[in-house]
Parts: sequence; C-alpha cells; structure tokens
Amino acid sequence: MENLACACGGCNGHKSDKIDAADPVEEIRYRLFNPRTDVWYEHFAWNADFTHVVGITGIGRATVDALHLNRPGLVNIRRLMVLGGVHPL
Repeated sequence: MENLACACGGCNGHKSDKIDAADPVEEIRYRLFNPRTDVWYEHFAWNADFTHVVGITGIGRATVDALHLNRPGLVNIRRLMVLGGVHPL
C-alpha cells in the first residue's frame, strides 16, 4: 500500500510500469515525479490560464510528456473547473 498513489485511469495507463522518461527539452532520461517524495511546485507550474501543467525541471517535463498530462480531455476539465472557481486547487 505504501507504494500506491491515486491516479486517474488515463494517467495510470500512460504511466504503466514506466519509472523514467525522456525530457523533451534536454533529451535526457529522468525518473518520473514521485508524489510521495517530491514536491509538486518544485517540478511543475500552471500556464497562464491554469489549463496546462508545465514541467519546470527535467523530472517535471519528462513526467508531463510520459503521462500525457495535457491531453485534451484533462485540459477541458481544467477549463471548466477554472470557470467554476474550483481550480487551481
């Protein structure tokens, strides 16, 4: 149980058994973000309208890319959440 983290089906499916991925900027492999040991805001930020997760480190960029964190369905949900005043969290 201590190795489990909550994730939506889409993110879980994209992560699968990956433990690292290539940073699309540096083209270096980095370990993926670990929600149990890493601090979110040290690796990620929101874009100006809070609809896209932006990786600000190699770990962040590799994780955004590997888990497809800005796929259209998630961006649309975030847009609705911003309009409803419940995002960013």
